[in-house]
Amino acid sequence: MQIMFINNDGAGFADQIEVADNTTVEQLFREKIPHGKPTDYLIRVNRQPTTADALLQPGDRVSITPSKIEGAL
Repeated sequence: MQIMFINNDGAGFADQIEVADNTTVEQLFREKIPHGKPTDYLIRVNRQPTTADALLQPGDRVSITPSKIEGAL
């Protein structure tokens, strides 16, 4: 199934991506940001806060934004 993935880490990008049926938010995070900690990011689905075990649906819009920016105090 296709979802819109918005990665605001680094340069950031948005793209339609293909994910397997029954993919959770946590699985997508681990795939896209393998060395990141979820607690360091604001993760939303369709502009709403979400849980790690939420199942993604076709057409969902997932955004991952760092809450801590390197070099900032």
